[in-house]
Amino acid sequence: MPDGLDALPLGERPRGRTLLTADWLLAHHDGGHVFHKRGELVIEGRDILYAGSRFPGEVDRRIDFGVALVSPGLIDLDALSDLDTYSLVLDNQPGWQRGRIWPDTYAARGPYEMYSPEELAFQKKFSFATLLLNGITTALPIASLYYREWAETVAEFDAAADAAAQLGLRVFLGPAYRSGGTVVDDVGQFHMRFDEARGFAGLAGAADFIRRRAGDAGGLINGLLAPDRVETNTAALMRATMDLAGELDVPVRLHMAQGKLETDTMARLHGRTAAEWLVGLGAFNRRLIAPHGTHATETDLDLYATHGVTLAHSPLVSARMGSVLKSFASIRARGVNIGMATDTAPPDMWMNMLSGLIACRIAEGRPDAAFSAQFFEAATLGGARALNRPDLGRLQAGAKADIAVFRLDDPHMVPTVDPITTLVLGGNGKVTEAVFVDGRLSMRRGQVTGMDMAAARAQAQAQFEGLVAKYPDRSWKHPPVDQLFRPAFPIL
Repeated sequence: MPDGLDALPLGERPRGRTLLTADWLLAHHDGGHVFHKRGELVIEGRDILYAGSRFPGEVDRRIDFGVALVSPGLIDLDALSDLDTYSLVLDNQPGWQRGRIWPDTYAARGPYEMYSPEELAFQKKFSFATLLLNGITTALPIASLYYREWAETVAEFDAAADAAAQLGLRVFLGPAYRSGGTVVDDVGQFHMRFDEARGFAGLAGAADFIRRRAGDAGGLINGLLAPDRVETNTAALMRATMDLAGELDVPVRLHMAQGKLETDTMARLHGRTAAEWLVGLGAFNRRLIAPHGTHATETDLDLYATHGVTLAHSPLVSARMGSVLKSFASIRARGVNIGMATDTAPPDMWMNMLSGLIACRIAEGRPDAAFSAQFFEAATLGGARALNRPDLGRLQAGAKADIAVFRLDDPHMVPTVDPITTLVLGGNGKVTEAVFVDGRLSMRRGQVTGMDMAAARAQAQAQFEGLVAKYPDRSWKHPPVDQLFRPAFPIL
């Protein structure tokens, strides 16, 4: 057991100077990550005081994690903050027939909120806790709008900000909004329905939230504008969003180039790809974080590079639906900034790094197309660049004390050559030993401040089953649940 970790109060920032050591330390030097064997990391207050071989000064406590890696905390640019309903259509296709697109019959009689405000608030807190369990210290939450009346609300994001402050997670928050959405008619044809006034009301609510809450909890709460998916927004709303982002100095996350339905819709509505349309609006710039990019054209990717747009890469979600980046290596070589995202539950960034590495090597047809280190850089430094936060994603003096400790002696782990390669190829989020955010001990061996995770998991299951029971309302031709979602094998 690591010496001294149990003496630290969970959920609190230790007084004075705390020295962390382990068999491996991943520090930052001359612009990149570097290993120190038996290195030492010293934190004081919210910041890192020292990261290197030997600290020359006095400390108040020492914590030795033994056979482990002391690492920068991971940055998740598209972190699921509800229950992962996409898992329902993993083996039940096509997804659009099973609640992923509203039938016009449901839209006509009036969409409704399928979760209560209390349930939505719980889901944010539960999801934030699972991020910490997986070594993620900075997150940009994302949730589905399919089960919403229209979009997210300011009230639930006030609850989300409160949850992040209580748990000790660094977040970039803002309620998602949109001008329209896709519906499917009785013969299976897709159509867009717009209500621009609702989109602008959502933008106004998001602006109010950011002005009130950004900077709370000593800077853990940060603003984000989230205009959902590119095809669901009008030109006027996108221009207004980017103007407001400049005024508030916040990033904008916009899902784009992620599927055939989107690319077909953009071609029909605008005669251009998403990237080309946004460039024409003057809404394509360094503030933009764009998941997922799997359907971006060569021209689109050149525009990403030229305009400084970050691509948020969630390879596991994409691959399980049959699409990959073409490719991580070639896009990176163009000069596009790539950050990592999970966009699913569990939010296992190591699993995503491995999925991305495999997908890239298959796409390029060669084993040297990409390496574990490049995906880890995307999960740390790439995310920090996207957020314009050089004090995140690295362990060096003056950076924020956002730290994750990953065990290397777990019985399921292979022997270590170097810890990053070992964790990417054979690790997972379950080997996360401890997490510090802003100098505060936010997670220790599966414990999160103020959360009974076993009870929370049971509550999440009950909420999920309640939502599934409502799926016929918003599914095409409204079949019963047992026809929508069939088990992998018959249940006797």
